[in-house]
Amino acid sequence: MDTKQIKQDLDIITEWLRKEFQTIRTGMASPAILDGVKADLYGAMTPLSQMASISIEGPKSLLVSPYDKSATKAIEKSIIDSDLGVSVVGTDTGIRISFPDLTADRREMLGKIAKQKLEDAKVSIRKERDDIRQGLQKQEKDKEISKDELHTQEQNLEEIIKKTISDLEVMLKAKQEEITL
Repeated sequence: MDTKQIKQDLDIITEWLRKEFQTIRTGMASPAILDGVKADLYGAMTPLSQMASISIEGPKSLLVSPYDKSATKAIEKSIIDSDLGVSVVGTDTGIRISFPDLTADRREMLGKIAKQKLEDAKVSIRKERDDIRQGLQKQEKDKEISKDELHTQEQNLEEIIKKTISDLEVMLKAKQEEITL
């Protein structure tokens, strides 16, 4: 069992969850909310981060400054169409995005979304664990490792999995606190 490879695979899942949590809009302005938004630039769908600079103007607003001013309308339309729950206003300097205050219902819904993202990550971790266990059991069956070695490696695997899940739950708690601010 290659623990280094297992940790790398679990780090990929952790990073995926971190990015998913960044896209969950809280009451505070975060450029990460625009990571998934793409706009039409010369016939190609291009991520906003490649078309404009995105800066935080204040605690509840972002300013998107297109590199090419002719793309302003396309960027504005793509942000509106992405249905992020923000208000979008085109200005002479770019596009101002304002984050409205969250209602109690919206906060509750965002908390549920965050929990679901955590569950999705846990499912991926369990699948990874099951694949590794099957490989270990095959090695034991083929007499490549002993029963004791199988048991030891399964225990090591379980410790790695528990720590990763614990870390993910800490991330969820931090996100829930951010949502309730």
